[in-house]
This record gives sequence, structure tokens and C-alpha cells, in this order.
Amino acid sequence: MSPAAPASPASPAPPGSPSPGGAPAPRRAAAPQATPGSTAPAAAPHRTAAYFDLDKTILATSAALALGEPMRRSGLISRTAVARGVVVQLPYLLVGVDTPQATRIMERLARMLSGISRSELRQVVDGALGSAIEPACYAEALHLIAAHQQAGHDVVVVSASTSEIVEPVARMVGARRAVATRLEVDPQGRFTGRIERSLLHEQKVVALQEDAAAHGIDLERSWAYSDSVSDEPMLRAVGHPVAVNPDRDLRRLAAREGWPVRDFARPVRLRSWSPPPPAAGALMAGLLLAVAATTGWAVARIPPRRAAGVPLGPRLARRLGR
Repeated sequence: MSPAAPASPASPAPPGSPSPGGAPAPRRAAAPQATPGSTAPAAAPHRTAAYFDLDKTILATSAALALGEPMRRSGLISRTAVARGVVVQLPYLLVGVDTPQATRIMERLARMLSGISRSELRQVVDGALGSAIEPACYAEALHLIAAHQQAGHDVVVVSASTSEIVEPVARMVGARRAVATRLEVDPQGRFTGRIERSLLHEQKVVALQEDAAAHGIDLERSWAYSDSVSDEPMLRAVGHPVAVNPDRDLRRLAAREGWPVRDFARPVRLRSWSPPPPAAGALMAGLLLAVAATTGWAVARIPPRRAAGVPLGPRLARRLGR
């Protein structure tokens, strides 16, 4: 027997209302407090956004790591710096890291760029997108981005990587804008080796809330996608959190909270991928986003003991009667 159709993505149920399976809807983080000098939106939030993490969510790799070799070939950094970058990034790529470790990684990468011109880095990144980044885009992520666009949602990339890397990638995949870590530059436009603003872990939710306030986004109607439990605050800040290729802790959290889980496994060359035709856009948007909501409903109804040792796909197939 099939479950009742989920609410339309344009009109999701408000946070706190029960889901079809009886589980409470995801909890949102508290709204940010006004700060001196901040400007409140002129009207009540009315837009919907989809906030995507970048590494291992849109991309099958770390953007910073993938760009290490092009940066070495350009002479911006040394072979030793690339090797050290690989070493410090590996724990993140394999199992995730906690806040202190992530901070050390970010500080080390910032020091690697000390003295480099921001404009030079941007030129290298732009020139390497086709070879280093474009082949690593998940087809499933591109379809979701297209679905959100067809539904009229703002697509925003939120990443702890530097803005010089994140912004070109966001444009490449069709996002409306990007929110990323900012590195300090001197009056000559060279990186100082210090971080101006970090978007590691809990800082992401602050940036997301600021973006929502600036662009009239209703977070209760919005979506967030991430692979790491360190992004739990960002996921809780929206009405529709989705775990993508989740690490072990996030997978457990998603099962406990009834959040949808999506496992992306098909990197594809962006140039060989084509978005759906406009006539099919609304249907695809409804199907893809409804699948996420239905997946969350099914996960919430799986008994914990029975779910422990059974892969997600077969469990959902049985639960949805397919």
C-alpha cells in the first residue's frame, strides 16, 4: 500500500507538525538575533531556498584538494604544499573531522596561500574547472539543483572552502549564489595567511540565516543538503533537511529524526549532462522533491531494531511496497 502523497514542495508542512508517520517534523534552529547595523528585510520572508554543501554533496571530492595540482602547475604553490594539503585533507575525505581538526586544516590551507594574489588564484580556479572539478559533479545533485530551480527556489552553495573556489563552482552548477569562507587580503590584494570569516560547522548556520534575512528566504519552507554530522545546525535551521552520502553519525541522526537520506554515486561530466526540458521541469521537480519527503516518512516508520542491520534501499522498497 502506497503512502499518502507528501505535501507540495512549494507548500511544505510547518516545522513541528506531525509527519505522515507520526514522527515530529525536523526542528529548526532559533532565529538569529538582530545585530547592530543589520538591516531587516522590508517584508516577511516569502521565498524558498535550497542550501547545498559542496564537497561530497555536489562534488564527489574536495574542491580544494582537486585544485591542488592545477595550483602547483601554475606556480602558485609548491609540490610540498600540495602534498601537505593532501595529508591534512585525507582525514576529512575519509571519515570527517571534529571542529578543532577542521579549524587546523582551514588555518593550514590559509597559510599555504599566504602572499598569493587573489586575482591569480581566481584565474587558476577558472582555468581548472573543466579538468579538475567539472568531471566530479554528482548527476543526482545536478538533477536536484535543476528540480529546485524548476520549482522556483533559490539554489545556494554553502561551503567552508574559500570563496575564490566556491563561487566559480557554484556558478558552474547553476546556483544563484554562494556563501563561503573568506580569507583576509592585504591592500595589494594578496592573501595574508589569515582567515577573515570561517564557515566551519556551526558558523554555517549563522551564514545561512544571514543569507535568508538578506534575500527574504523563509527557512521553514527551505531545504538543506549535507554529508556531515558537523552540519547538523544548518540542517536543523530549515524545514526540509536532507542527508546526502551521510557519514555514520549523520546517517544515525537522520534515521532518528526521520530525515530523508540520499546516496549519490554517479559522478558525471557536467558538459555531458543536460537539464530536463522546460515542459518536464515542473513534473521532475515534484517527483524528485516528493521522493525526498516520502523517503523521510519511510525512514521514520522503520523500527530501529529491525533497521539496524538492513541496507536503506531494501528497507524503503519494502516500506513503500515496491
